[in-house]
Amino acid sequence: MELQCTRFSCARSDNHFAELDDHDILKRVPQRYCMTCGMPLVLIGRYLPIKLLKRGGFGAVFLARDRYTPSMSLCVVKQFQPAFDLNPQQLQVAHDLFEREGHVLEQLGKHPQIPQLFACFEVAAQNYQNGKLDRYFYLVLEFIDGRNLEEELHDKGTFSEEEVMLLLQDLLPVLQFVHECGSIHRDIKPANIMRDRQEALYLLDFGSVKQAARGLSDRKGAPSTGVFTPGYAPPEQIQCGQIYPSTDLYALGATCVELLTGKPPTDLVDAMNYQWSWRNYAQVSDRLAEILDRMLLPIPNERFQSAAEVLALLPTQISHQADPAASYPHIPITPVNTLANPRSSPTWQPEFALREILTGAAFIGFEACLLYIALSSLLPIRGIRMGVWGMVLGGLIFIQYRRSLSQRNSFLIAAITLASILLIPALRGQWDIQIIFSLAILSGASAIAIATLSRLIYKLLSTLL
Repeated sequence: MELQCTRFSCARSDNHFAELDDHDILKRVPQRYCMTCGMPLVLIGRYLPIKLLKRGGFGAVFLARDRYTPSMSLCVVKQFQPAFDLNPQQLQVAHDLFEREGHVLEQLGKHPQIPQLFACFEVAAQNYQNGKLDRYFYLVLEFIDGRNLEEELHDKGTFSEEEVMLLLQDLLPVLQFVHECGSIHRDIKPANIMRDRQEALYLLDFGSVKQAARGLSDRKGAPSTGVFTPGYAPPEQIQCGQIYPSTDLYALGATCVELLTGKPPTDLVDAMNYQWSWRNYAQVSDRLAEILDRMLLPIPNERFQSAAEVLALLPTQISHQADPAASYPHIPITPVNTLANPRSSPTWQPEFALREILTGAAFIGFEACLLYIALSSLLPIRGIRMGVWGMVLGGLIFIQYRRSLSQRNSFLIAAITLASILLIPALRGQWDIQIIFSLAILSGASAIAIATLSRLIYKLLSTLL
């Protein structure tokens, strides 16, 4: 029988013991040790790691057998081991965080579509390189026999609208349960949704081990350990490390879009401003498209605030119909561009991308010059002119900050302002047309230069401080 060593630094983790092929010996043997590093292989005398499923910076996941069950049933063993050395105090913090996450997983595992937690324990083993006693932390979870949706998508191709709606109907109640328990999944994606042999869907990998490691790595000088997958994570999670229930809804929306289109989310979203472009790659009803678009909004308080809100808009029955929206309940969907912000929701806004900053600076600089020329012709009193100019300019800057003006509308307003001044003599006064045009261009370019320099100084100070 093959047993896997779970020590992450072991040079050769495969261990073969021919005598363990005998079921009776396997049941009675007290312990076996790695032939390379001496690590105990039978975890707490019960669990037998037989296959490495995946390994990362936070530890590894193994397929194992529980020899305390009559059939030696399969289970999943997750090992936590941070990628950096810990002193005794930090190890105790790791232990406390791991215990806390074990309690959370035990509570979540009460849901029938979340794997149960069977055990949470620690193993101490001597380090063969330095002689110190290393501490390893383990979770044992229910094994789900099936395929994840990433594998399904690869094997069978894109999902139909009906299949995606069934997926939402199955998983949204699970998410509602998770959020009501005070937890956030943080990493929803097709690879973390499993379909078993009875067609039941399960939500996997709640990032518990990673979250335990995160509490340690947030100390000064430690590496960042954000828990997310690019393409599925919304901007507040990537840029600020903030998570809400709507963070999971964004990831679920990205998952649905990938299943519908067959394209990874990174190919469908503009990473600069988080604008999605996916409808041309999927045949879906407007109703489902509006639901997914709202789940994918970049600002968290503009998305649905709970899984129950999304679930209420799905059809009560799903069948093969000519009109996929025919069985929807009569609940209006607020248009995406007129969504109200719930009072209790966060007011976070995504960080401005460099392109947004430079485009906005060019617009403000261009408009500032044109407005000053027009006001100098209309208002001869300098104090009044400067006051009006400052208020209008401040209003434009505020509108840009609130993202209330699209880039296309900015160009349109700038063009209308320029045309008005050039065509209306009262607005341009004694100013020459060529000088007006040149000054406006120069003002816009100067604003871009100032914004670029300010951005560089900010980045430099952020790095140094």
